[in-house]
Amino acid sequence: MKVLGIESSCDETGVAIYDTEKGLLSEALYSQVAMHAEYGGVVPELASRDHIRKIVPLIRETVKNAGMTMQDLEGIAYTSGPGLIGALMVGASVGRTMAWSLGIPALAVHHMEGHLLAPMLEEDAPECPFVALLVSGGHTMLVEVKAIGDYKILGESVDDAVGEAFDKTAKLMGLSYPGGPELAALAEKGKPTDIKFPRPMVNRPGLDFSFSGLKTAALLAWEKSAQTDEAKADIAYAFQEAIVDTLFIKCDRALKQTGHKRLIVAGGVGANKRLRERLNDLGVEVFFPRQAFCTDNGAMIAYAGALRLAAGQQEPAVISPQPRWSLETLTGLPEAV
Repeated sequence: MKVLGIESSCDETGVAIYDTEKGLLSEALYSQVAMHAEYGGVVPELASRDHIRKIVPLIRETVKNAGMTMQDLEGIAYTSGPGLIGALMVGASVGRTMAWSLGIPALAVHHMEGHLLAPMLEEDAPECPFVALLVSGGHTMLVEVKAIGDYKILGESVDDAVGEAFDKTAKLMGLSYPGGPELAALAEKGKPTDIKFPRPMVNRPGLDFSFSGLKTAALLAWEKSAQTDEAKADIAYAFQEAIVDTLFIKCDRALKQTGHKRLIVAGGVGANKRLRERLNDLGVEVFFPRQAFCTDNGAMIAYAGALRLAAGQQEPAVISPQPRWSLETLTGLPEAV
């Protein structure tokens, strides 16, 4: 089954075609980072308008690169949430309209299920059950995955997500937008010093996270420092180590709690080199998507949608994006398949 996937939940327009028999046929991605950099963060209205401008040309490009025509498509999957309501409306409206005009089914996909399943696009795809660490700009959570659609949230951030903490801390230290990748790159130039940041919520039971206090700790350290390039790099190093240590401890705890021997890591922060290096020391199988599939992309939506459409899942032909949507409300694949 050839399925077109559309991702438009925030500031990236992603389109891809996934074939359940041949795999990923083509994909294209447009990032709005340069546009939002002027404002130091994502401006929702501008994001929506840019999705409108880019989405149709990207769809045409992706279909052409797959050696197909629109009539060859057998299904359409689009991100329905969580995300920015205006941005979600663009993808949902285009996806549903195309499906209606072509007489093929369309399916609303949960953005975080897309991330969770992204490692399955690789040749060494993990098998269920496993624990998933989802770490992005908007979400940080540990999820027990017994089967596709059978998800239990073990813990999540009570305030800032990891990516958000990276971005905000980078901004406090004067780094340009998007700050997270810049701070991570700067941390590679830093070294261990007497700067000590807390590892939030690791000394209490449970698997929830809290990262907002680390921003304050980093700001205070920066204000007390000589504010040189060397000091900035050392603070970035200490900050990243605190984040990575916290994630390592919680992942280890989640694996022991569930008894699972596989961990998958997905989301934008999953591209962090130090995090990948450290989690590989857990003593279990650890799976990451390729760097390009860590951030938002159409391939993960096409794949997640293709699994459900091929299994016979159907939905009413309505446009109803969900800016807030719990992963636990999803259902498993139809039992007939």
